[in-house]
Formats: sequence, C-alpha cells, structure tokens
Amino acid sequence: MSEAAGVSVATVSKVLNGRADVAPATRSRVEDLIARYGYQRRRAATTSRSARVDLVFHELESAWALEVIRGVQRVARDEGFDVVLSESDGHQTPRDAWVDTVLDRRSAAAILVLSGLTDEQHTRLATHGVPFVVVDPAGEPAGGVPSIGATNWSGGLTATRHLLDQGHRRVGVIGGPGHMLCSRARVDGYRSALEAAGLQWDPTLVRSGDFHVDGGRQQARELLTLDDPPTAIFAGSDLQAMGVYVAARELGLRIPEDLSVVGFDDLPVAGWLGPPLTTVRQPLVEMAEEATYLALTLSRGEKPANLRLDLATDLVVRESTAPRSHR
Repeated sequence: MSEAAGVSVATVSKVLNGRADVAPATRSRVEDLIARYGYQRRRAATTSRSARVDLVFHELESAWALEVIRGVQRVARDEGFDVVLSESDGHQTPRDAWVDTVLDRRSAAAILVLSGLTDEQHTRLATHGVPFVVVDPAGEPAGGVPSIGATNWSGGLTATRHLLDQGHRRVGVIGGPGHMLCSRARVDGYRSALEAAGLQWDPTLVRSGDFHVDGGRQQARELLTLDDPPTAIFAGSDLQAMGVYVAARELGLRIPEDLSVVGFDDLPVAGWLGPPLTTVRQPLVEMAEEATYLALTLSRGEKPANLRLDLATDLVVRESTAPRSHR
C-alpha cells in the first residue's frame, strides 16, 4: 500500500493510527486507498481502543442537551465507558480538529447530536474503525449512516389536532431552523392536521425560529400582533413555548384563557411553568440511550438489527390549552 500511495510505511502507519502529523493531501491519498481496497486493521489494533465514547453537540445552551447527556452517560457508565463531551460552536459539522482528537485518544465510538460529518470525516473515522451514530440528524442521513430520531411529523400532527379539537381555527406555528429535518417534519405535521380538518393553510401564521426562548418570544409577538392573530400557537420546542409565554405576558394575554400554547420536547421545566405546559414528549433520554447502545454494538464489530430508529412521541396535556373563547 505504501508504494501505491507514494509514501513511506511509517506514514501509512501514522494515518492508520490517527496521528495528526501528516499533511492533509497525503492523509487523503492514503485513506482513499484504504477505502478503495477495503483494508481492515489487525484485531490487535482494534482491541486497543480506549474505553471512551465521544459525544459532540452543535451547541450546548439548553436543558435539551442535558437530557441527551443523561441518556448517553447512563448507558456508557453501565457499560464501563467514559464520555468525552465536545461542542462544535454552532456548526452543523464538527471541525476536522475534532476528528483528529477522536483518533488521537482512540475513542471506541462517537455520537453526534443534530450534526453530521463530511464525506472525508466519515471516511477517516471508518478507516480507523471508529463507528458513529447521529442523534436527531439535522438533515436526511446518508445511506448506511446509523441514526436515532423521533416521530416528529406525528408529534406535530398530534399537537395541532389537540388545538383543533379545542375549537381553535386560527392556529399559529413556530418551527425551528428551516434546514433541520426535525423542524420541517413538525411543521409538515401541523399542515397535515389543518388539511385533514378541512382548513386552508395560512402562511401568515407560520414562523421559523431557532428553538430558543428569545426566538420564540420574537416570533410570537409577530403572530400575536397580526390584524387577525391566532388563538393558539404550536411551538416547535418547549424553549420556544416559553418565549410565547413571555410575549403573551408582555401583550397582556392570559394563557390559556386568551391563548392556548403547545410545546415540543417535554423538558422537566415544562411541568413547572405557570401554567404547566401542554407539550409533545420527545423521549430524549431514551433516544440518547439507544444511540449509545447502537454505537457500542458497532464498536464491538457486531451487526445491529436496525441502523435507523425513530422513537414514538406522545402528547402530554397540561393546563396551557383550553377551548377557544368566543368573546
């Protein structure tokens, strides 16, 4: 292989062992050959993996992330693994330096949350026998990429149906970033519920946010100051729903008397809001647990039953929704 790549045996060894002191062009040439010829590392090399799992988020700014960390940590601890936590500074794709670090510390597996890998990063991890799993992928995962998600479309449908069943006909929605698969699926579920009820979809009632409180507040104010405002809002995350609470209070609206609100996630704080938030439960801890089991299964060279799994969502009805007032 060293002759075909035009490099020394020592350089090939460095690439195989994840060393960072190799020129990018040389590393790419060697890894392309490894991928092309299906080279497999010796069993002795694979058994020298450290008992670590890398967990990387695109951002660490909310209780949402804490729920995922809990799930990963619970399984990793039971299996005798440590968890190394990283953040990619808001980028949907980790930096190449993160891949270098994972290979340097010889991690057994990696879990990416709301993120993905470039083709080159994918090849590098695969070449060195480091499997990875994506939790709640931002986009449609490439073929063969293991991923764990939730039934986001069904959740959006259920949330909107609940509001329609309460008599609301002007229902607003605040989705997350438009490029995120989970956000688009929740809004699609909202639209499907309206269409099934024989209601025309009104684009003026649709907003895209960022899944955070401030964004929810801003988008809710826009909706609630329309000439014909909604009497109910489905927020694509509990944090956005909290922003809706803030906007309603600022505008002198009462929840649920004047405005019904449904969130998405069922974070622990949802039950402590005033009033407690009706929301779609996304099983974040369970999703993280399944991702960790899958990653460790792959790290042992075993073949799992499924590489893609979507866990069910459920509506949790609390006190933030009520029949529409006809005053």
